[in-house]
Amino acid sequence: MVQSKLPNTTTSMFSSISRWIDESGAIDMGIGGTDFKCPQKLIDLASKYFNDGYNNYAPLEGILPLRQAISHIVRANYGQVYDPKTEITVTAGTIQAIHTAISTVVKDDDEVIVFEPAFESFAPSIILNGGRPVYVKLKAPSFKIDWEELRKMVTSKTRMIILNSPHNPTGSVLSENDLFQLQRLTNGTNITILSDEIFESMIFDNQTHQSVSRYEKLLERSFVISSFGPLYNINGWGISYCLAPEKLMREFRKIHQIQVYNVNTPLQHALAEYLPGNHNFEEVSELYQGKRNYFNRLLEGSLYEVIPAQGGYFQLLDYSKISDEPDVEFAERLARDYGVATVPSSAFYHEKSRLPLIRVCFAKDNEKLERAAEKLLKVPSTTDF
Repeated sequence: MVQSKLPNTTTSMFSSISRWIDESGAIDMGIGGTDFKCPQKLIDLASKYFNDGYNNYAPLEGILPLRQAISHIVRANYGQVYDPKTEITVTAGTIQAIHTAISTVVKDDDEVIVFEPAFESFAPSIILNGGRPVYVKLKAPSFKIDWEELRKMVTSKTRMIILNSPHNPTGSVLSENDLFQLQRLTNGTNITILSDEIFESMIFDNQTHQSVSRYEKLLERSFVISSFGPLYNINGWGISYCLAPEKLMREFRKIHQIQVYNVNTPLQHALAEYLPGNHNFEEVSELYQGKRNYFNRLLEGSLYEVIPAQGGYFQLLDYSKISDEPDVEFAERLARDYGVATVPSSAFYHEKSRLPLIRVCFAKDNEKLERAAEKLLKVPSTTDF
């Protein structure tokens, strides 16, 4: 018999959502796929490198030209220089990078702060490494960190704090004050920061992405993870990267080489050639802010309370004026009876949540946004308010 290492982890809610979509033909507004094409030039470059025979192993840290291109982007955006030889590693997607970073530092009985709602892979990675997730709830409806509460949760066993901004699933973003508070909290400790910043290219309403990379005192203790997927609509390529000071990256690579070692070689070369001159974050932010605004206008005057995303391409809808059903039941009914697939917010909590919230992805073409909104508006209220 095999004794489960994750006895409390069940089949992902996203598998259930995929089944709802298959069974009902519902519009997929839940899972994070975009309707936008990868740039044709990037496709052409990928084809070129496949055909030119770049099909052997890449170095475990990723090809140097790609790491150099990443270093240049980080310097241009945040004013920090990461050495491409020793402080940048290309990874096989974001989840792998997160798991490797956690595996690098978390040991038996270590505590890791996880802000909820949280992406579903954080806690299992902590548990597999013998650590204990310590859950701190973000404060609705803005889903911000309560720094006084966090200070009370930090102990001598706290080994890591995991950040995610722009945040999945809420779309909230960290402010400059948040990063200053984090500096104060971690100063003089051995706490490591893991900052998931894969939506860094999508910040709305004239705000600025507060990357951990901007802050010298945080940078020296942090793994910063980002991805090319949201930027170029290539989530399926599975290429992300991790930034960290050399002392942390040296240990990260030891784990990386036995978990993955090689990341898709021809696609790395394609990205390395494409990145220079093609990383306009403002253009991407403008596109997705427009999608957010359009979708939210379609729901104006409805009983849904929209919690507008500040970044990324996910946001929450509060359905409390429509139904008092648990979120999983409401989301399943939306898919089955009204043809719209969303994600119940409880998928992002370790315990069942009673919050009447569903996550939608607005990275869709306008016609799909219109059809989805039309279907959402057809759901009658069964609640007195």
